[in-house]
Amino acid sequence: MYAFIEGTVEYKAPGELVILAGGVGYQLLCTAAALSAAPPKGEFVRVYTWLSVRDDAMELFGFVSREERGMFLKLTGISGIGPRTALGILASMPLSDLTLAIMTGDVVMLSRAPGIGKKTAQRIALELKDKLSAEDFGVEAGLTGTAPAQPDGAVAEAILALQSLGYTQAEAARAVSIAHQQASPDDRADDLVRLALRGMAKG
Repeated sequence: MYAFIEGTVEYKAPGELVILAGGVGYQLLCTAAALSAAPPKGEFVRVYTWLSVRDDAMELFGFVSREERGMFLKLTGISGIGPRTALGILASMPLSDLTLAIMTGDVVMLSRAPGIGKKTAQRIALELKDKLSAEDFGVEAGLTGTAPAQPDGAVAEAILALQSLGYTQAEAARAVSIAHQQASPDDRADDLVRLALRGMAKG
């Protein structure tokens, strides 16, 4: 119903953001990334949204990007994972790490999210593994219009580069996942590709 809301920040609190738009204050339950990217009170913001409608409540959820919202919807499509649980999963790690964990079937990483046990983590990896691709790492400008952090785009480019060399998506994602853990924050896609190829050569 609401793709996004643009307005000024009225109030920020842990897990909550209120945006003043058109004389209406919209209360959003937000991911950690969305809250971190939101500017101070009174400044302009755009937040991507999803409206949850139940018999007993209507809740508006806020996200830093369309990709983050897309992951949220994929998670809530799994039996037993509701909106607030999905929000907790997104809050437990960066979107790039979550995407890599799913693509590589890293149950240990997924189990670190609050309320997610081993069986649920296995179900997340099993049900979503084939629904994700390198494009799911793509990120847009932050909520204030600034450029996003480097790693997400670099990871996606590195996976696509390895696939162009003949590696399967699973092989590329696994290799880049390992390289990403070893890389520095300033490393670019070509740096990740070199680290990934070096790791596969050893392994």
